[in-house]
Amino acid sequence: MPGGPAAADGGLSGPSNKLVAFGLTAFAGFGGILFGYDTGTINGIQTMPAWIDTFGVLENGQKVLTTGNQSLVVSILSAGTFFGALMAGPVGDLLGRRWGIIASALVFSLGVGLQLATSWPVFIVGRIIAGLGVGLVSCLSPMYQGETSPKKIRGLVIGLYQWCITIGILLAAIVNNSMATRTDDSGWRTVIALQFVWSAILMGGMIWLPETPRYLTVKGRHDDALRSLARITSLQGAELENEFKILREGLEAEATLGPATYAELFHGGPHRMWLRSLTSIAIQAFSQLTGINFIFYFGTTFFKQSGISDPFIVSIVTNVVNVVCTIPGILCVDRAGRRPMLFWGAVGMSICEFIVAIVGMTKGNVAADGSVDIAAQRVLIAMVCIYIACFASTWGPIPWCVNAEVFPSRLRAKGMSLSVASNWIWNFGIGYATPYLVNQSTPETKAAGLGVKVFLIWGSTCACCALFTYFFVAETKGLSLEQVDELYLHSSILKSNEYRKVLLAGATRDVENVQVSHQGSTELVDQENKGEKFEVAHL
Repeated sequence: MPGGPAAADGGLSGPSNKLVAFGLTAFAGFGGILFGYDTGTINGIQTMPAWIDTFGVLENGQKVLTTGNQSLVVSILSAGTFFGALMAGPVGDLLGRRWGIIASALVFSLGVGLQLATSWPVFIVGRIIAGLGVGLVSCLSPMYQGETSPKKIRGLVIGLYQWCITIGILLAAIVNNSMATRTDDSGWRTVIALQFVWSAILMGGMIWLPETPRYLTVKGRHDDALRSLARITSLQGAELENEFKILREGLEAEATLGPATYAELFHGGPHRMWLRSLTSIAIQAFSQLTGINFIFYFGTTFFKQSGISDPFIVSIVTNVVNVVCTIPGILCVDRAGRRPMLFWGAVGMSICEFIVAIVGMTKGNVAADGSVDIAAQRVLIAMVCIYIACFASTWGPIPWCVNAEVFPSRLRAKGMSLSVASNWIWNFGIGYATPYLVNQSTPETKAAGLGVKVFLIWGSTCACCALFTYFFVAETKGLSLEQVDELYLHSSILKSNEYRKVLLAGATRDVENVQVSHQGSTELVDQENKGEKFEVAHL
């Protein structure tokens, strides 16, 4: 579908070898490493003396990085990703999902190469080009996963993209720490050059993986689609032919609906598309307004300014928390539900950020003699870690699940492209504005000088996240995508959980009575599917 990432709907029926299916579809999530590592890289190198000496300006006899340049170097990547995300749909349709990801990695590698230069304009151009690659991957990787993963593990598989982002940030923190004491350009250049390795791994893996059966079928390459389907599902013979028949019929039926338009995303009526679009776009915006990227873009600088003796070690600790705490979020979202996890995650983040602001304003200042309040520092670090844990297990992975569920099949591609673009434009805005909010004013640059008070802003926006969840996010746990559409047709947001239970109760009765024919024999649908509406497997 041109104009955005492919719909993450449908999906393959349960494969005969689930481990093979999981491995094949999950690998595309490695694309998250590219973005995560780059995020962590810029967090660390902007405090390295050699990098500042190369790109800084002379003030009072020493090289410093101006607030304007600090804003630019951090945020400009997100400007590239914004346009990359919008380009992902046409690129994916032209080259295919698989080769689109490979091309994205090549674009990213070109940007990395330019960032090894010692010229500031060339370095910035490299950041923009790398951003284009990241933006493409951020849509194409989930697109590939959504078109190849079995239904029952789709949430887990797509959630792995977010987990890979956290792993990339952690890897960057470790490498930054190992290079922090280097006094020449080899330190920051090594940190950046390692991105070639992650890009090569992604390209190598995607060359080995098959193209998605959905893309091949749309292009009329039915024999290739059949081979791809066999590899992903491990099905053979009549089972494989039946699966492919269902896939092809589903795509042919979808084609009869005609092309969707972006204007439809904002229509009213019983389907309430405006509400779904608002939810999808706003939830990505709020995920940025939690303030999480302040920690991962400027955390090392913030901890250093707070008087912490080894900010690189603290940065590693916070990144470990991010990686570890993403796991329960991925595993629990289909058990605890979207609404409660998002709501209480926002409440927890808000409380932690207000505590950080209060402690920082009252006890966190560095004294004139250079001494600091050790107890206050420990509270700051602890609250930041708890805040990250709350984000990683809720507002990190769950918005991507909501985006994939909230739109009907016909509009999902275009809707997701807008929501992902929303994520990146807010990422850019926050990354650019934060130094002006936090840093002290200089004769060259006016800034707000908020320092730790910026956490009052993040705490307030997290409180807004909780309110947004309560009034705009429907509970869709356990529902098929068709049932989600029914929920928006017949229920309000506040009563969505009650109506969800009604839908599941009706689906249970359907499952108990539906019979399917398999290789000429009729068998009762397994009661393990209880709670899920029976539907023919399709991509």
